[in-house]
Amino acid sequence: MKIRSKKVLKMKKYRLCSAITFILLVLGVVSGCGYTTRSLLPASFKAIYVDGFKNLIKISAEQTNMRMYRGYRPGMEIEITKKVIDRFLFDGNLKVSQESGADLILKGELTDFRRDALRYGVNDDVEEYRITLVVNMELTEVKTGKTVWKENGFAGETTYRTGGALVKSESAAVTDAIQDLAIRIVDRTIEAW
Repeated sequence: MKIRSKKVLKMKKYRLCSAITFILLVLGVVSGCGYTTRSLLPASFKAIYVDGFKNLIKISAEQTNMRMYRGYRPGMEIEITKKVIDRFLFDGNLKVSQESGADLILKGELTDFRRDALRYGVNDDVEEYRITLVVNMELTEVKTGKTVWKENGFAGETTYRTGGALVKSESAAVTDAIQDLAIRIVDRTIEAW
């Protein structure tokens, strides 16, 4: 009889330990690892004005062997401005507003558009390119006129293939590079204080 009651007691202890372990595991998962979607911005910053990006790419610059795949795309600065505004709206940490109602002003300049060959095929045909968009940016606090941060040579990029199963057009790749740049700009503004 005593042997049987010891086994029952051990089973109850085992079940209790299992239940406690399960509860602690669930609490650990529910509480998360400290990740938050909140902004690291000071509470006083609620609205941002995104000034239209300027295009400083010199159209008349001659191509060199080092810059063989340089190209110019008219209106790219307008697309960048739209995507950055859309990304701020999607993020939701800062309200996009007119300049008169903003706490912060973001100004940017498109300084370079590069299309670099990454991979060549058997006949020395380019099979994969990297599109890189380079901008200079400055974030200014409206009340004080102080520069919150300034960054030159900030880039967004993507790659695309010219053939095969993963083929993508250059226009689609440029759109992806602009999207990548917009995501990086908003992340830089919201998170990197």
